[in-house]
This record gives sequence, structure tokens and C-alpha cells, in this order.
Amino acid sequence: MSMNTQGRPTRIEHDIDPGGYETLSGSRGLDQAEPLLFERGSLDVSGVDLPTPKGGPNRLGGMKREGPIGLPGLAEPEAMRHYVRLSRKNYAIDLGLYPLGSCTMKHNPRLNEKMARLPGFADIHPLQPEKTVQGAYKLIEELAHWLMVLTNTPAVAMSPKAGAHGELCGMMAIRAALDARGETGRRRVLVPESAHGTNPATAVQCGFFTDEIPADKTGRVDMEAFKAKLGDDVAGIMLTNPNTCGLFERDIKEIADLIHEAGGYFYCDGANFNAIVGRVRPGDLGIDAMHINLHKTFSTPHGGGGPGSGPTVFSEALAPFAPLPFVVKTADGAELKMAENLSDVDGSGARPFGRLTAFHGQMGMFTRALTYMMSHGSDGLKQASEDAVLNANYILARLKDVMTPAFEGTCMHEALFDDRFLKDTGVTTLDFAKAMIDEGYHPMTMYFPLVVHGAMLIEPTETESKSGLDRFCDVLLGLAEAASAGEADRFKAAPIHAPMRRLDETRAARQPVLRWTPTADDLQAAE
Repeated sequence: MSMNTQGRPTRIEHDIDPGGYETLSGSRGLDQAEPLLFERGSLDVSGVDLPTPKGGPNRLGGMKREGPIGLPGLAEPEAMRHYVRLSRKNYAIDLGLYPLGSCTMKHNPRLNEKMARLPGFADIHPLQPEKTVQGAYKLIEELAHWLMVLTNTPAVAMSPKAGAHGELCGMMAIRAALDARGETGRRRVLVPESAHGTNPATAVQCGFFTDEIPADKTGRVDMEAFKAKLGDDVAGIMLTNPNTCGLFERDIKEIADLIHEAGGYFYCDGANFNAIVGRVRPGDLGIDAMHINLHKTFSTPHGGGGPGSGPTVFSEALAPFAPLPFVVKTADGAELKMAENLSDVDGSGARPFGRLTAFHGQMGMFTRALTYMMSHGSDGLKQASEDAVLNANYILARLKDVMTPAFEGTCMHEALFDDRFLKDTGVTTLDFAKAMIDEGYHPMTMYFPLVVHGAMLIEPTETESKSGLDRFCDVLLGLAEAASAGEADRFKAAPIHAPMRRLDETRAARQPVLRWTPTADDLQAAE
């Protein structure tokens, strides 16, 4: 019982089943039930009253509507309340710990937002005259400079708009470099089974085919299997580091040397750069291309599909093939301009593989990322990486005696468990994750990476305090003990306290309902 409720308990007594009755409205306390807009509004009313237009020519021609529009009519307060109520059901990093693994969800300092909303950045238009956007160009140039410093690489493409887009950028550069060498027969790309799922998809999209490398018993690339797959048809390797098992690839330098000796290129998936910023420069490890998720490493939580930004750094070997557009200095060096076409880079040695995007990238993401870098400084970025790794290992240490770590030893920024601790309990990884929702936590990443059975991947990030991590670990330990005690029914029913109960996930996947269907009453009302 918390201090402010002492002597005046506010919870339902334990001998009363809180689920024993349903409210008349469907709401629970002040957590209001929220139907769809179509179900809350009515098709036969309008939220606004407009006078019938008088006179004037009909400018619609043959496009005049012939039947009811079929949209619900709600007044502005009703529409506003609908979206506010929906927002209260959302789980966000500003609400609580967000332990998704392989998908950094860290606190986004409000300073970043303040800078991104400055009119000179927020209101910019890609077709503005260049003289009016010199400040934005300077920001892009400075961010590019620091990305190259942090990775020790000589070039970077700023235009990719997400991590997978950055992968596409890197692999297109590799293909362009191979074609320039006349080695069009090199089309086999090696992909460790612990890679992100986008890696093989990207390689195939670029006209390559993939060859999987198994993991060894430590969760890292099986070096003997890797060596056996090298040959004169190998275009390169796509390696994630730290990998999706939350482990640093100890043999990464040898892997780089061997792939180069074989004539291939080394693409590194930099989605987990958050774990090594300020500690490791990927260029020193021999990588030829690597995308950096600004939205993960340099703040801005990205749940829901955006916004994202995936600049891609290049080695000396691939730098000439970086795509357009990019920022360069004018001939007199007095101003900056955007190189948009091949003619803009004549004589520079650049051989861009083409233009990757219509415009120049994500200005808001650029501003947030540079603000994050400048406010942290080199020592702060290094500490953020160290704290992310420390937090993950704290979770690993607290849970390892009850839950089962997938691999021995310490981890990088994410702790990976398998489902051996649930054996013979009747509880699955999915059940366990659903029970976490009842406890107020977003579930961790489940069933990924695929190399681990019943995987549970937890990435706490550097954002969380020790007390916050302890509360999280206490919940997981309590759930593990409940599963071992035979409380499987509790898990099968979970979540029971969430706004919506558990979906029939198979039916939802195979028979998705993606649109609202009016009832007979709705249709009658519309007529």
C-alpha cells in the first residue's frame, strides 16, 4: 500500500472478484471504453452545419457525388475526445520501460524536439532556393562529419530514410563497385543466421542471392562454416554487430580480412550501434558499408513505423559509389549546395550508383541526432553506450538463476533468454509476454532471433535507473515463479486487465479485418 492510501484503501478487497461484473458503459473506472469513430458517430448526422451554396457555376462537372458519403458525423469535441481516449491506451517510452530487444527505444530528450521544431528546420521545403537553406545544409554537413568521425569512415550517404533503406543503399553501392570491376558474376551474399531479417531481403532485392552461415554454440558466426563458403562468386557478407543475440562478434576483424581476400565487400548492419558508440569505430574493423539508425542510436523512439533515418557510411573502396544527392561546397567554397545530378560531381572522382531518394533525407531526424550528439559530447556518447551495456548485463545477472540465458557469459546491450525455464509449465513465451502486459510492461521481443527456441530478447537501454530495472526484474521473477508453481491458467487468460483481451492471433493473421462494415441499422440511417 502506498503512503497516500494508508488508512483509506482504494483497491477492491481481495474477497471481491473485480471481474465479477461488467459496467453498463463498458468503461472501467475512468478508463473509458472507446468504439470506432464509425460506431460512436452516426451516418445520418453531420458535425458541422453549412449553408447550402447559392448560385455560382458547378465546378464539379461529372464528379458530383451520387450517393451518401458514408462517414460518421461528429462534433469537434467528440472527435477530439475520441483521439485523446485512444492516446491514453497507447504505451510509450514516456510512460514506462520499453524492453524491446533489437529495437532501441530510449528516452528522447525534449531539447531534441525543441531544436527540430525551430522554424528554419521544421518549415523547410526541399524546393526552396539554396541561398535560403544554407543553415540546414550546414547542419547536414556537420552531422555527416560526426558520423564519419564516430565510425572512422571517409564518406556517408545521408539520404536513406530508414535502416532497411540504408541497407539497400549499401548493397547497391557494393553491386555498383562489383560491376565497375567487371565482376558481374559475384552475386552470392553470405548472411549469418543471427542477422536481422531485412538483410537477406535487401540482398535479394539488389539482385543477389543469399547463403546462410550458421551460428556456433556461443551465438556468434561459425568461423569454419564461414571460411568454407568463401569463393570467387561471393559478393560480400552482411553481418550484424553486435548481433541479434546481443553479442559482439569477436572474430569480426578476421571476417573482414577474409572477405576482402576473397574479393568481396563487408556490409555491417549498424542497427545496434547504440551499444558501441564511442567505444568502437567500425571503420577500424574493416567494414565497407554500414547504415546507422539515427532514430535508435541518437534518440527519437520510432514505434509505429516512423520517423526513421538510416545514413550509410562507406569505406574508401565504396565511397565513389555513394548515391546522390549530397551536400558539397560551391566552386568558390563560399556556400554549400546539394549535388543533385551526375554533372554536379564531374571531375571529383565520384561515380554515384544513382539517386536513392527524391529529396535529401529526414531534416527532423538530422536535427534531433545532431542535438543529441552536441548535448552529450564524446564522453557522454561513450557513457551512454557503456550504461546501455551495463543495464543489459544487470538484467541478465538478476534473472539468470530463474530464467534461462540463451548463451553463457556477458552480453552487450540486450539480454537474451530462451524458454527452457518454462518447460513442463504449460506456459509459452507468448503467454509469458501477455502476462507482462497485466503487470504494466510492454513485452520484450519474442521468438527472435530465430536461432534461439522461444527467444525473449530484452534491451533496457541506458535510459533506465537501477530502481526501474529492479522493479522490472522483480515482475519477471515473480511471473517465472508463478509459472513454475502451476498457475498456467493465469497466463493463458492474460492479459485480463488490458483494454482489450488477447486476440486469436492465428485468425487475426489469416483473416484480418481491416475495414469497418456498417450494420443494417447504419445503412438504414444513411438512407
